[in-house]
Amino acid sequence: MSEPEFDALVFDVLGTLVDEPAGIRAGIRQLDPSLDDAGTELLLSLWQRHIDREQRRVLDGGRPYLPSDALDREAAEAVAGAAGFDDPAAVAELALSGTRVPPWPDSVAGLARLARRYPLIGLSNASRTALLGLNAHAGLRWHQALSAEEVRTYKPDPEVYRLAVTVSGRPPERLLMVAAHAWDLRGAQALGLRTAYVARPVGDPPAGSDRFDLYAESLADLAEQLGVG
Repeated sequence: MSEPEFDALVFDVLGTLVDEPAGIRAGIRQLDPSLDDAGTELLLSLWQRHIDREQRRVLDGGRPYLPSDALDREAAEAVAGAAGFDDPAAVAELALSGTRVPPWPDSVAGLARLARRYPLIGLSNASRTALLGLNAHAGLRWHQALSAEEVRTYKPDPEVYRLAVTVSGRPPERLLMVAAHAWDLRGAQALGLRTAYVARPVGDPPAGSDRFDLYAESLADLAEQLGVG
């Protein structure tokens, strides 16, 4: 076996290893089973826009840091209000849908295969509590799971990627960041990590100007490219 080019693999979680929209979509349908597909997608979009906007406000200094489960609660309140529901128990249940998300079909087996050769680090914008529930629900197994809550900011802030560098004890160029979001990989690149884009239906595809180290259609494809049998 040849010497690995990397000392550890660092994985984004939401969107890369789990189908986050599917979990939220299921929560919305549980809240209001009468919704048709179009209505469900409108409320899903409302949730996603809220999370994106508020994380960006934290990054820009427009509001103090709040962990992801608190932002999920805000999103759930907005969605429930738009759907005409104000029951606190229903809102609390909907908020949990952000962590009750299914893995992509290749995620569990793919992580197990890659773990034969590499230490695996999860690096997520999900809070510590949310990441615990998310990993347990999806059956994800890590050598280390790191939350952006540790540094009270969100990716792509460099401090989040620095968590993985610090925990691994290795130079950033010996770590491979794996994500389905080009913006996430750009953030890792800025700190010196190597990068691998994995295509997912809900990801952020690379732009023509992006130059990542690896491009994979699946985790099995990634394992093949890394020489993991």
